[in-house]
Amino acid sequence: MADKKTFYITTPIYYPSGRLTIGNAYTTIAADSMARYKRSQGYDTFFLTGTDEHGLKIEQKAEKAGIKPQEYVDNMAKQYKELWKKLDISYDKFIRTTDADHVKSVQKIFEKLLKQGDIYLGEYTGWYSVEDEEYFTESQLKEVFKDDNGKVIGGIAPSGHKVQLVKEPSYFFRMSKYADRLLKYYKENPDFILPHSREKEMVNNFIKPGLEDLSVTRTTIDWGIPVPSDPKHVVYVWIDALSNYITALGYGSDDDSLFKKFWPADVHLVGKEIVRFHTIYWPIMLMALDLPLPKQIFGHGWVLIYKDKMSKSKGNAVYPESIVDRFGLDALRYYLMRAIPFGSDGSFSPEDFVERVNFDLANDLGNLLNRTVSMINQYQAGLVTKPASQDDLGSDLAKAANETVVEYQKQMDALHFSQALDAIWKFVGRANKYIDETTPWVLNKEGKTEELARVMANLAESLRLIAIMISPIMTESPAKIFTQLGLNFEDETQKALEFGAFAWNIKVTEKPTPIFPRRKKDEEVAYIKEEMAKAVSKKQTRSEKKAAEMEEEKNYISIDDFDKVQIKVGQVVSVEAVEGSSKLLKFQMDFGDEKRQILSGMHKFYPNFEELVGKKILAVTNLKPRKMMGIESQGMLLSSEKGKKVKLAIVGDEHDLGALLG
Repeated sequence: MADKKTFYITTPIYYPSGRLTIGNAYTTIAADSMARYKRSQGYDTFFLTGTDEHGLKIEQKAEKAGIKPQEYVDNMAKQYKELWKKLDISYDKFIRTTDADHVKSVQKIFEKLLKQGDIYLGEYTGWYSVEDEEYFTESQLKEVFKDDNGKVIGGIAPSGHKVQLVKEPSYFFRMSKYADRLLKYYKENPDFILPHSREKEMVNNFIKPGLEDLSVTRTTIDWGIPVPSDPKHVVYVWIDALSNYITALGYGSDDDSLFKKFWPADVHLVGKEIVRFHTIYWPIMLMALDLPLPKQIFGHGWVLIYKDKMSKSKGNAVYPESIVDRFGLDALRYYLMRAIPFGSDGSFSPEDFVERVNFDLANDLGNLLNRTVSMINQYQAGLVTKPASQDDLGSDLAKAANETVVEYQKQMDALHFSQALDAIWKFVGRANKYIDETTPWVLNKEGKTEELARVMANLAESLRLIAIMISPIMTESPAKIFTQLGLNFEDETQKALEFGAFAWNIKVTEKPTPIFPRRKKDEEVAYIKEEMAKAVSKKQTRSEKKAAEMEEEKNYISIDDFDKVQIKVGQVVSVEAVEGSSKLLKFQMDFGDEKRQILSGMHKFYPNFEELVGKKILAVTNLKPRKMMGIESQGMLLSSEKGKKVKLAIVGDEHDLGALLG
């Protein structure tokens, strides 16, 4: 018999610095859904997840807890495994970067790259965020702190975490050596990075501006993998963490049979915040090792709470355990895969969650099952028999079912879980409509036994197909549906994905029970909000909680504060570079009733600044004048910023000069 086709899927390995939220569960449930789907398609599937256990933050967490780092990560790994068990995650391996075989393989990888000249010894000076486990240049910082002499003494990373200055010997990876080869690979493999917008971001923001060599060791921490040839250095996070995808398969060990079988990975699922490391650093590492690159890297969006990022200090973090304990596992798995289009940011709200449980699960699917089984018992003595023929309505239902199977498979193959569920629920609606079209209660009253038996058979068959299609995502309900239909979910012969393959002449359960009870919305929303409020860390001291509240309060202004800001429409009369500055441009602005001179650090973003003459730009005009480079600036031009893209707030000619924004 020919070997099965293989499929290898991974999640990121999670950093065990705290409790996992539904955001982490989202990635893992998505990977699990895909792994289950591929297994159902006959693929020999390998699904990897795990923990990234080294680094300064872990060292500090352990010290604070008064235990050794190994004990700390052992406890956290146990917690994560218990959560994945609760979420029915069917991983094939849970890798830990403290595993002895991983450590040995990472050391071999490092020494190989060092020997061939891809890694070299130098000295690193830069700003480091412990929380992000990442270095930043001064220009990459979201905010910088300066002393009275203008010297930078600290700052804030793009993530919002504080940075500290680090200066130490370090080994560097020659990233720049592979930049052109990586761009060529992107071009030749257009679906290597999905969604496609992620690739544009990587190219424009990180590769084209010049790919800097990467610091890959530390000497100021102990909790890491020692470099064999220079033990005072420990291997820094990215070589250690990223290589898990191949060391988990035995790469660099005495038994690399799994590596030979499953590599390259079919897809790495990652959150968008770590796309850069997986689409730039990881491919370059593999190129240097002369290994095939993964077939695809999918960078999904974030699970937001009311369109805001989850945060313990805000009291809006949602943990999966509380949802599962209250609503059942399938409610959570369904919601995360249905409500959030994979690849985009999506918003979780208690109100939307409860509504989907009530309408999608209880009303649509649950009610279809309950009505069908009840009618088969009432009209057919519980027996499902094969229809002798189909009428137009039955043929139409069968056609809709088979079209749904095709669409479902197409969307699942593309990792479009939400669209796959959309297709299934469209068919759920079609099956409910079929009941209204055929009116079984009328057929029974009129004694049309053959037509009635056909309708009941078609409904039972529709539910069988629905159960099979939802099974990669919802892991408990399909078996319950099968049981109520008199089927055995463990019997693979009963899982053919084609209309009419039902195991006929069997009896349904005598007492159907709702698999998704309806919920009282207000009561359930209140429960979820209470659980969110509990998410504020119990370990915070009063002063820490107060500091978090004050930090949150800084983000808000009152209407009175806003009214103080005078924003006007002005037109650029002339613009020139400020002599002696590489950043500043001097604008002469006309505001209709007055003219002003405003300096703005826009030279970098508008090298052809002459083109701005005649443009209308929003400006704050009631700022206290200040001098820069000895030149007075009488206001501030407004601009937008996203990543490294900065644009002036230019408005159209329909806005009059001197018009106030408000």
